[in-house]
Amino acid sequence: MADLPLEPGQTIGILGGGQLGRMLAEAASRLGFDVAILDPEPDAPAGRVAAHRFVAGYDDPKALAALAAVASVVTYEFENVPAAAVAQLAGMGALVAPGPEALRVAQDRLAEKTFLNAHGAPTVAFAAADSAEAAVAAVEQVGAPALMKTRREGYDGKGQRWVEHAADAAKAFAELGGAPVIVEAAAAFERELSVIAARGRDGAIAVYPLAENHHEGGILRRSIAPARVSAAVADQAERIAARILAGLDYVGVIGVELFEMAGGQLLVNEIAPRVHNTGHWTQDGCDVDQFEQHIRAVAGWPLGPTAAVARVEMLNLLGDEAAGWRRFAAEPETRLHLYGKRDAKPGRKMGHINRVKGL
Repeated sequence: MADLPLEPGQTIGILGGGQLGRMLAEAASRLGFDVAILDPEPDAPAGRVAAHRFVAGYDDPKALAALAAVASVVTYEFENVPAAAVAQLAGMGALVAPGPEALRVAQDRLAEKTFLNAHGAPTVAFAAADSAEAAVAAVEQVGAPALMKTRREGYDGKGQRWVEHAADAAKAFAELGGAPVIVEAAAAFERELSVIAARGRDGAIAVYPLAENHHEGGILRRSIAPARVSAAVADQAERIAARILAGLDYVGVIGVELFEMAGGQLLVNEIAPRVHNTGHWTQDGCDVDQFEQHIRAVAGWPLGPTAAVARVEMLNLLGDEAAGWRRFAAEPETRLHLYGKRDAKPGRKMGHINRVKGL
């Protein structure tokens, strides 16, 4: 078991080699750490900026043993890492952060909503179903229209269907593969917000200003931060984030997606136990961005400041939009962040830009 805080020169392991892993690796490098990436893709973006690369499945025991042998602390860039892999790493003496409770909650939307309500974080009404008949009853319970989601997997709008009438629920259940689902009441929200927060190994909590988010086709298109919110809304978001972090005994950065309802009440849409797309603005809007903050937390270092030093509009670059890098690079107010992905598929996140403005 590693001594904390980690010393510069030690190695941090990351499960996942996508863009979040790459930006975590870059942040770790700035602080003097080496990084080891485990990902099944041989050309994963994060692997190309890491000191160690293991190309294998996340449940490969030999690869996990190799990762545990070089890494003093292991973290992850996405929440669908097999829980058994985390347990194996822990059994090999590796510190893993965030811990297993965060994965358990985040990997099952029913467990997530249940946890949130139990810890004073309000959500829309919801009901579970594991059959077509139960799906109909669940929609009748929460009221139509309702959003049906698979309990596991699914991101960027995948794994979900809108159900306009209870009679349509059985069809939607079949379209989602007949897997267990959660049915959520529709939220008549004013806008979508998010808060990025961190908790250190000593229990200290740091919260970034809120971001206002706009989605298209279930995919985040842009975030504007700091969002123009009242002090009451900001305080409410901080309290919600603090309850979630404490309830999970969390270490690292977490993303909390929120609905702002009429009158300023906040409901939690979902949580992500990792650095988050809506926190990319912090790279150019804060002295310590979410990626460095996460590395600081898992390494046992003090958390950094979270105050905004600029207002930022973050825009995701999808598919071939990243081919416009020459134009973006020529804009004085624009900071370009490309992920090094080889294939620009439609809808794929290839990078983002941060347009920096005065506060």
